[in-house]
Amino acid sequence: MRSQQLLRYGRRTLVLAAVLFAGLNVVAAFHAWRFTHFTTEAGAHTNNPEQLTPLQKLGVLLTGIKNPKPVNQQRPDFPYATLYLRSPNGRLECWYGPVARPRGTVALFHGYTSSKGKLLTEATHFRRLGYNVLLIDFAGNGGSEGTVCTVGHHEATDVATVVRWLQQRPGPVFIYANSMGAVATLRAEAELGVRPTANVLECPYGSMLETAQSRFRSMHVPSFPMANLLVFWGGVENNFWAFDLDATAYAARVTTPTLLLWGTADARVTRPETDAIFAALQGPKQRLDFAGSGHEPYWWKHKALWEHTVAGFIDNYAR
Repeated sequence: MRSQQLLRYGRRTLVLAAVLFAGLNVVAAFHAWRFTHFTTEAGAHTNNPEQLTPLQKLGVLLTGIKNPKPVNQQRPDFPYATLYLRSPNGRLECWYGPVARPRGTVALFHGYTSSKGKLLTEATHFRRLGYNVLLIDFAGNGGSEGTVCTVGHHEATDVATVVRWLQQRPGPVFIYANSMGAVATLRAEAELGVRPTANVLECPYGSMLETAQSRFRSMHVPSFPMANLLVFWGGVENNFWAFDLDATAYAARVTTPTLLLWGTADARVTRPETDAIFAALQGPKQRLDFAGSGHEPYWWKHKALWEHTVAGFIDNYAR
């Protein structure tokens, strides 16, 4: 009799565990879709996790983030032309700002839920230094086609498209990229054979799993198993193995001279992640940490230092 009760209890436990596991997968798949697919509805994007109130965090956990397609709110105040390049991910909208007697061209790549219009200060600085600039909207962002964002994986082919187009023209080609754009750059160089003259990379995350875990930590929610399930479904829904989206592994195959920048108050990209990426880089490399800066443009708090460091690095490779 007792053995039958134990058997029934064991079966109920297994059923409940299976239902719970299935429910977690449904929730993770839903969140992964919202995270990697922008909507075409107008509206504000959900604030960063560290900016949410406890009630807002609960709402995000239940309903997913609001993720409208990023738009370009600003236009260059320097002369530019709008260009369109054909990537495997769709048509990319770019702004090309040439200068007289250029020393080369800097291609600028934005981060997650951003657009090329957010990089105008950086582009203006590069133009002052004597470089043409090409600002790019990744596929799914700004004026480019699509609504899908894979946080660096598919975007690597956009980087490859742009760099190869620029390399058909005179002068060295430099990459300036932050966050997602920096990860896409590392993958483009490690796996797609892209070879720019030099990189300036700001706050690339260590891996897709680490960045998912970071978002849960910032909401003060345990990351396991939901972060793992989120990464799994994000890859399945977008046709790649997201656990291999790993900037540290890519860096170990990158020989391009690279300047790696990071903010010491970054809540989304940790020092160990940054240390590992920098240690893995195989080419000439330089690093600078910006005290007190978070996951944000470093010129906000350290304008002179950022300008001097970036100028000194790329000028060294433009000679």
